[in-house]
Amino acid sequence: MSQIETKSQLESTEVKSKRETTVAKSQPEIADVRSELEPTRLDTPQQQPAEAKSEWEEPDTSGPNCEVVSPQSIIRAAPRPGWRILAFLITFTAVALASWLGWRTWAVYMGGAWTRDGTVRAYVVTVAPEVEGRIVELPVADNQFVRRGDLLLVIDPTNYRIAVSLNEAVVRQAQATMQNAAQEAKRREALLDEGATTVEQRQIYETQAVTAQAQYQQARANLDQARVNLERTEIRSPVNGWVTNLLAQRGDYATPGQNLVSLVDADSFWVDGYFEETNLKPIHNGDPAKIKLMGYSEIVRGHVDSIARAINVSNAQPNVQGVATVNPIFTWVRLAQRVPVRVHIDDVPTSVRLVAGMTATVQIDEQNSSEERARTVTGSESGSRVTK
Repeated sequence: MSQIETKSQLESTEVKSKRETTVAKSQPEIADVRSELEPTRLDTPQQQPAEAKSEWEEPDTSGPNCEVVSPQSIIRAAPRPGWRILAFLITFTAVALASWLGWRTWAVYMGGAWTRDGTVRAYVVTVAPEVEGRIVELPVADNQFVRRGDLLLVIDPTNYRIAVSLNEAVVRQAQATMQNAAQEAKRREALLDEGATTVEQRQIYETQAVTAQAQYQQARANLDQARVNLERTEIRSPVNGWVTNLLAQRGDYATPGQNLVSLVDADSFWVDGYFEETNLKPIHNGDPAKIKLMGYSEIVRGHVDSIARAINVSNAQPNVQGVATVNPIFTWVRLAQRVPVRVHIDDVPTSVRLVAGMTATVQIDEQNSSEERARTVTGSESGSRVTK
């Protein structure tokens, strides 16, 4: 038994010495590869991360199942110089593309003819009665669409019908008086020829005839006025549009000049784009425009109709004495004034509902020639005539 144990100890000693020799030979090569692959180490061992320290620990060769890492496998795992160049090129291309896109975005934002300060506008027609009385009919409701000539409200016509009847009677009486005076003047003219009357009597009857005729004409005018007042008891819509903010109710007393119904003219919508004065140079009448409403993704098409020629100047406002009020404070940073540009609407998608006061983004597309602008304006005018 002692010989067997001694033999096994000798064999294990030989295996261990062979392993130590192999590791000792591979240490210089491993150290060279490690110096190439190892990142910048921290100054003190205490500051090294635990993962990095465990990564470069020397292999434990004392165990019976240990494996020796060959230097060839470490060299294969090292990154090649070509990959470094490829990574640099990719990074450089991404940075250059991002810089170009940023520059283009800044150029379009600062120099393009567009603005987010746009508003949808429309004419609002205020309907007020011309006669007074109590409202007896109100067939419309708030936000209802009405056409030109539709009935909006009716004022009590009783007093105005009576006024028409009274004036008709006055007209008949004045007509009879006029006819009688004319016949008497004619008879006096015949008697004067026969010498049965004087010239003075003839002039008196002629004057009475003329007065009677004037009274008849006055009675006719009063009758016409009474009939007009009777017609004005029915108030009808002057435009095609929508009733908005209706506050009048049946039974209210209407007075002349009091606003009772407001109508948004359906044929008068346009867009005002408030452009900075530094962006007005490339804008001309007839240039096509794209309108993007805040609540819709569809694009509304139009063209530049006109550019405002005046805005408010605070320093030009006169005081009580009529002298200009000038602000004594002048800042170094000068803000560009905004000038309204009126955009005529040419095409509205069916899904878009225009509302006066909506916020819009307006972009003006420059045209290359004046002929194109002239064609755009002519086409829009003919289209508007057909619509109306």
